[in-house]
Amino acid sequence: MQRPPDKNRRRVIKWLGLFGLWTLFGFFFASQFSLQNQFSRNPVPFWQILSWQMVSGYVWFALSPVILFLAERFPFENGKWKTSVPVHIAASFVIALVVLAVDAVLLTRMGYPPGRTFASFWEAYQFFLFINLHLSILIYWGVVGIKSAFTNYQKYRERELTTSQLEARLAQSRLQVLKMQLHPHFLFNTLNAISELMHTDPDSADRMLTDLSDLLRLSFESLEVQEVPLRQELDFLGKYLKIEQMRFHDRLKVNLSIPPEVLDASVPNMILQPLVENAIKHGIGPRSEGGTIEISAARKNGKLELAVTDDGRGLGSAEGVEERVGLSNTRRRLRHLYGDEQRFAITNGETEGVAVRLAIPFREAE
Repeated sequence: MQRPPDKNRRRVIKWLGLFGLWTLFGFFFASQFSLQNQFSRNPVPFWQILSWQMVSGYVWFALSPVILFLAERFPFENGKWKTSVPVHIAASFVIALVVLAVDAVLLTRMGYPPGRTFASFWEAYQFFLFINLHLSILIYWGVVGIKSAFTNYQKYRERELTTSQLEARLAQSRLQVLKMQLHPHFLFNTLNAISELMHTDPDSADRMLTDLSDLLRLSFESLEVQEVPLRQELDFLGKYLKIEQMRFHDRLKVNLSIPPEVLDASVPNMILQPLVENAIKHGIGPRSEGGTIEISAARKNGKLELAVTDDGRGLGSAEGVEERVGLSNTRRRLRHLYGDEQRFAITNGETEGVAVRLAIPFREAE
């Protein structure tokens, strides 16, 4: 089975990175040995010192796949460290003995240690064991430690990503539930209005059914969409108001104050309809003379401010109004979508009626 190009590329980068790290390892010990060599009676050229250290570093590079495999196969996680620790203790000695054996063969042929010769491989091997065994074991554990730390970091990042994805899906599901609750709520209220007209004004009821059909089509076309341009939201609201104005006749007046520069702003889908419905039901409906609803939008300090006000009977007290499905869902949807970047307030109007105001971050819809 052929490896995907991206996976091959990552693999090449990984091993090139390891090669570079072992090269730096060789330079580090070469510089240290070179400084010590300055106090020797017979100083050794730096290039020769560097060649010794590079050979030793690349021996470790050659054995890196084995060390990395052991680090991955025997991690120090809960419940596994009791098995892993003995394995790595044994492996550290075995790897160190192998590295020192290779050093005893190669480095002695390259003039290391300077000014000394060995009668046999065993004599050279003993020399390397005595001076480098502890360092070699320490290097093994250093590689295992770095690999374990990197693996744990990767797992942490994966868990963090998974958690954020789950939170996003949960938030999306909650938003969808809130939004879905608006559809039957709005539908039942409109059907009740049509039912009232069936006996008093059949023609208006028939036209209202046609408009309701168009409205439902628009509603379900954007069922999965959480945010839409304000222009689209106003189109939907206009069809809803057309139905309500047939029901109230000249008792319901609507004024719009929407500057053109905010029409492409992104807003939550069906955010205005429940606010207008609340104003009609609790502000305009109870009054025999009807009233006026004003819908406004403005861009201020990086926010899109929307307001729905009526000239009805007001809240009746400064403590607020009971929030039914439409208003409570609106508040929760704004909180889920924008967190602390949103504002939502229901207050008495400046002279009469109720004002519902909200503010969300201004950004143009895609």
